[in-house]
Amino acid sequence: MSTAIYSHPDCQRHEMGEWHPESPARLQAIADQLITAQIDAFLDHREAPLADVADIARNHTANAIAIVRDNRPYPGESHYPIDADTSINAYSWQAALRAAGAAVAATDAVIDGEIDNAFCAVRPPGHHARPTEPMGFCLFNNVAIAAKHALDVRGLERVAVIDFDVHHGNGTEESLRHEPRALMVSFFQHPFYPYTEADPISEHLVNVPVPAHTKGEAVRQLVQEKWLPALHAFQPQMIFISAGFDAHREDELGGMGLVEADYVWMTQQIMDIAKLYAKGRIVSCLEGGYSLSALGRSVAAHVKTLAEL
Repeated sequence: MSTAIYSHPDCQRHEMGEWHPESPARLQAIADQLITAQIDAFLDHREAPLADVADIARNHTANAIAIVRDNRPYPGESHYPIDADTSINAYSWQAALRAAGAAVAATDAVIDGEIDNAFCAVRPPGHHARPTEPMGFCLFNNVAIAAKHALDVRGLERVAVIDFDVHHGNGTEESLRHEPRALMVSFFQHPFYPYTEADPISEHLVNVPVPAHTKGEAVRQLVQEKWLPALHAFQPQMIFISAGFDAHREDELGGMGLVEADYVWMTQQIMDIAKLYAKGRIVSCLEGGYSLSALGRSVAAHVKTLAEL
C-alpha cells in the first residue's frame, strides 16, 4: 500500500496554554514514534496546504469561520477564549486552515489514485466543531469538510465516517445527520464530554454509547454487530476516520480500556470494508489522544496497518 502522511509546522504553532492537554507535543510524539517504530521511511510525507475558505464553508457558517479568522488575543494576552476548553492564539487560523487543508488534499490524492490512503497528523482536531461554532479543542471539523468535498466537489455518491475517539463526535453527527449520502458510525464513552446524546440508530447514523471502563473485547463485539452490517449495507465509496486515541487505557482524559492491538484490529476491519466497496480509499485524521506515549504508539500501529507494513 502507498500511504501518505500529511502535516505542517503551522499545526504546532497553535497552542492553548502550557497546561492544555491538546498541545503541540502531541504531533512531536507521533513523529518520534513513527521513527522509533521504523515506519517513517516507508511513508509518503506531504505538506498540508492551506484550505480554501470555500472548502470550510461547505460545512461551517460564516459566523463560525469568522470566530476563528477575526479574533486575536487581547493586548497583553496570549490567548483569546472561545469556550472553557478552547482558545486561539495568533497562529490558530493558519493552523486550522492547514488541518482542514490536509484532509481535503488527502481526499483528492486518494481519489486521484496518487496514494492508497492517508493519515493527517494535524491539529487542531475537529470532531466537536459544530457547523455554527468551534468547541471542545476543535476549530473546524476536518473530517466533515473532507467528506463534503468528496461528495460535492469530487462527485462521490456515498462516503462513510468512522469515529473511534473516546468522546462523542457531536460536531460530525450534527454536520452529517441530514446527509443521506453519508454514513457515520462511532462508539463513545457515555456519560462523558460533551454530554450530548447520539441520535437514534438509523441507516445513516450508528453512534453507540458505551460505559466507562469498556475494554477491547466489548468494542470489537460492537464493531462486528453494529458497525460492520451498516457499512456493508451502505457500501461506501470512500471512508474517513476520525482517529482519536484517547480511548486508550493509559489516557487520563478518557476512561476506556483500549490498547494498540485494538486500534490495529479496527483499522483492519475498516480496510477490509474499503477494499470491498471503496477501492481501498481511506483518509484518517487525528482527533484526540493525550497520553503522549500511548498516542505515539497507537498512531504508529494505526499507520503501520494502513501501510500494510
